[in-house]
Amino acid sequence: MKTLLPLVLLLVAACATEGPAMLPDEVSFAPAPYVGVKHPQWARNATIYQINTRQFTPEGTFRAAEAELPRVRALGVDIVWLMPIHPIGEKKRKGTLGSPYAVRDYLTVNPEFGALDDFQSFVDRAHELGMYVIIDWVANHSAWDNPLITQHPEWYTRDGNGEITHTTGTDWTDIADLDYSQPGLRRYMTEALEYWVRDVGIDGYRCDVAGYVPMDFWNTVRRRLDAIKPVFMLAEWETRDMHAAAFDATYAWSWNSTLHQVTMGEADAGAIRGWYYGHENIWPADAWRMTFVSNHDKNSWEGTQFEQFGDALEAAIVLSVVGEGMPLLYNGQEAGNEKRLEFFERDTIEWRDHPIGGLYRKLFALLHENTALWHGSAGAPMVHVANSKAHAVYSFTRSNDSNAVFAAFNFSAVSQQVGFDLHLASERYRDYFSGETMHLLRGSDLQMAPWSFRVLVR
Repeated sequence: MKTLLPLVLLLVAACATEGPAMLPDEVSFAPAPYVGVKHPQWARNATIYQINTRQFTPEGTFRAAEAELPRVRALGVDIVWLMPIHPIGEKKRKGTLGSPYAVRDYLTVNPEFGALDDFQSFVDRAHELGMYVIIDWVANHSAWDNPLITQHPEWYTRDGNGEITHTTGTDWTDIADLDYSQPGLRRYMTEALEYWVRDVGIDGYRCDVAGYVPMDFWNTVRRRLDAIKPVFMLAEWETRDMHAAAFDATYAWSWNSTLHQVTMGEADAGAIRGWYYGHENIWPADAWRMTFVSNHDKNSWEGTQFEQFGDALEAAIVLSVVGEGMPLLYNGQEAGNEKRLEFFERDTIEWRDHPIGGLYRKLFALLHENTALWHGSAGAPMVHVANSKAHAVYSFTRSNDSNAVFAAFNFSAVSQQVGFDLHLASERYRDYFSGETMHLLRGSDLQMAPWSFRVLVR
């Protein structure tokens, strides 16, 4: 203890000097640049379309899905995401056909959907049309009859009795949990991920329950995949660390639930402002969030887009595209699908022309052409615009040197005469949906019907 006394006295003397203690010249308080993943250039204004292969066509095959790709491209889709393409386990299977998330073999394709050549043809055709393909990857668990369970039983998680178990805290009894403390498992899974990018030509992955797999594994995977070619990685998770070195985008689950609460009268427009405030101030600057009104989980287990959002559906869809975020369109939404698709059985989507399809097509065109709406640092941040009906109306601008957008949403069941505290540039603005032109000045008023929206563009 005595040897520390001179140091203690020196520190006390320093604190007693008049004025703040001096720091070395090289110390800087300038904000450090965010070092995250390097997003592929082709994704900066991309949209995502999810295909549930089993339900997408009457045939439920890759070849049948390939025939629909021109229609999907015509919607303005850039990235096609296919739910797991691999063979499905039979042991402990749920339902007649089982869950595609119970993978029996990571290196082959589900014969229900076709052969590897059929999948390769699908990928090639998507590329010809200017689209990119990502596939679902289920790294956290496998089917009970995946050969790995007998070849490498040490790669699996054990319960208190020493038995291989499904993922703790879930009802996923049709799968066996994988143990990422095992170097051999990490090596096998990494090489499998590389195979589909290098040899088949896919462009990335949507990673199932990504947060259940160690972050350092994903960081390594991203580095190795990018060494093959630039990839796009989407995490089914919602934490900031996913963006540090592994994932371009994460699920905005909380965005979806916030909009649902507002729709159900459990919250008002202030909750939406709060969500975006958190996004801007808590999440990394170039972290892309996937915004959606439906996906396979929401549709099958919680309700159709109509059940989830009712009269606010179109407003929610518009916000998912013009607000910050990367928009997702789940197959069947554009056809106004009114049923919860079966998850373990065949349940083909009933295709038809529907206004929802036209809405997405128009919105995706706006996203592509208006640089203010591009993702992350490629676009412009949302700037909140105060208005006279803050409990009901959410309004914001996004603008850069080339483009500007003003958007307002009446998230209430009554009409609102609302004034806005804004002064935009003197150029005329055009209502993107009606074609009406106008100047927006401080104090400008708009009459807004229940659950309506206005999107004005420069």
